[in-house]
Order: sequence, then structure tokens, then C-alpha cells
Amino acid sequence: MSKIAIFASGSGSNAENIINFFKENKKIEISLVFSNNKNAGVIQRAVNLGVKHHIFSRTDFYNSEKVLQKLKSNNIDFIVLAGFMWLIPEYLIDAYPNTIINIHPALLPKYGGKGMYGMNVHKAVVENRDPESGITIHYVNKEYDDGNIIFQAKCKVKANDTPETVAKKVHELEYEHFPKVIEQLF
Repeated sequence: MSKIAIFASGSGSNAENIINFFKENKKIEISLVFSNNKNAGVIQRAVNLGVKHHIFSRTDFYNSEKVLQKLKSNNIDFIVLAGFMWLIPEYLIDAYPNTIINIHPALLPKYGGKGMYGMNVHKAVVENRDPESGITIHYVNKEYDDGNIIFQAKCKVKANDTPETVAKKVHELEYEHFPKVIEQLF
């Protein structure tokens, strides 16, 4: 059985969706949720769903290999970033080559990079009057939102859309496609 760890910094709605999707899967298990935010909603979601969690500090992540040790001691094969806001350090990328993926709430390469997350992305899409937005699922490398693209899905952006309505459309795409794309990678 392949074991996945989910990294998340916020509410964890995508993490919950992924955990529920794989609940009965015989080949893939969501084994552990990692968070850099002890107050993140994803922690309570993991507890409610019976998934172990691990909270780590910036020092643990960037100045030690404690996170890697925790991944290895739990036999994690694959890492999914689901609303995780920190840049992945090179030692983790080296330890998990082509087995760390991220979801971005835009059609990369547009609206990627440091600071481009969540509502910042949706505001930029609306301000620039883009006719479409969507999601990009990509491999993680040492740059923000720069890894090879695995999958994209689009949604229309109407003239009267707000950042909030665009966010809703993008979230629907995330919930629909992210677990399925993860499953296809195995």
C-alpha cells in the first residue's frame, strides 16, 4: 500500500476531501497530515477523520531534518501539498524526487510565485479581467509554482464575477479533480 502525507497550513477542506476520497482505497492510504500552523483547521479535520497529524516549526522544517525523519519513520511514499504556504526545502525535494505535488488556484504559469495564493490569486484574475481561471496540479521543485504541470482544469470568469465567486468556482474544480489526479499518479 502506498502511503501519502498531506501538508496543509489552513482550514484543510482539500485535505479532508482527499482523505475521504481514499478512505476505502486498497492501494493508497492517507497516513499523516503535517502542518506548520498549530491552529490550522486541518488539524481538527485530521483528528475527526482518524488521521495522525504532526505539527512542526520553521526551524524543524528549514534548519533540521526532523520533518524528513517523521516522513521516513511513517514510511511515506508521496507528499501532497494542499494549501501549504512554505517553500519546500531542497533536502525534501531530493528525498522525494517527483513524488511531491501541489495544487495552485490558477492556470500556471499565470499568477504563480511567492505571495500568489488564495484570494491574492483570485483578486489578480478579476482585476486583470481574465476570461478564465482554474487549477494547476504540478510537481514541486525548489521554486514556488514552477514544477512540471501534471493537470489543469478551467472555469469561465464572467464580467460580474468577484474574487469570492471565482474562488468558489476554483474550489469546486479542486474538490472534483485533485483526488482523481492523485489516484492516477499511482
